[in-house]
Amino acid sequence: MSADPPPRASGQNVSRSAASAPSTVPSPQSRGSDASAVEVRRSTRRRRTVSAYREGDRTVVLIPARMSAAEEQRWVRVMLEKLAAQESKRMLGDAELAARAEWLSGQYLGGRARPDSVRWVTNQNTRWGSCTPAEGSIRLSHRLQGMPEYVVDYVLLHELAHLLVPGHGRRFWQLLEAYPRTERARGYLEGVVAAARLPHLSGAPDDQP
Repeated sequence: MSADPPPRASGQNVSRSAASAPSTVPSPQSRGSDASAVEVRRSTRRRRTVSAYREGDRTVVLIPARMSAAEEQRWVRVMLEKLAAQESKRMLGDAELAARAEWLSGQYLGGRARPDSVRWVTNQNTRWGSCTPAEGSIRLSHRLQGMPEYVVDYVLLHELAHLLVPGHGRRFWQLLEAYPRTERARGYLEGVVAAARLPHLSGAPDDQP
């Protein structure tokens, strides 16, 4: 008796199947109460392909209905890694970074934070970003390039908030509460710093955005 070929991963942009049976499971890459969810949708129409896409703060993974629970877990991990790799390749230039800052300010800060300049720099190895309120300038470390978009957005929003509140007091963190991935992004950056402190690595920066 011949067996079907193993499932193969398809592209990120997919359409929903009416025959899918959704189930929501926590992402294996997430930690803490702010973890985003992974929704697995099984479809009898889908026989070989596995695909995934982002839907807001949720990741939707589409798999064949006949797939076992163990196979489901494995493919969820594979597709999360694939999406993360695709997102890490999207590197914003200075003009795009400034446009992103304008959008984030409007979305989460009521448009009140209006920087005069936003750019990447290569001379910040001990911090992820910096802000000079008197000049209205924001600078992001080039080390953020290639990290997930939500992490870059968090650092950018962090510096935008400094245009309104200079310190890290309660009022400052209240501004960032509107961004749903604040804790997740902080956890990601803390993980990067922790990994850099492992014995086989050196030159670990002490970043606390």
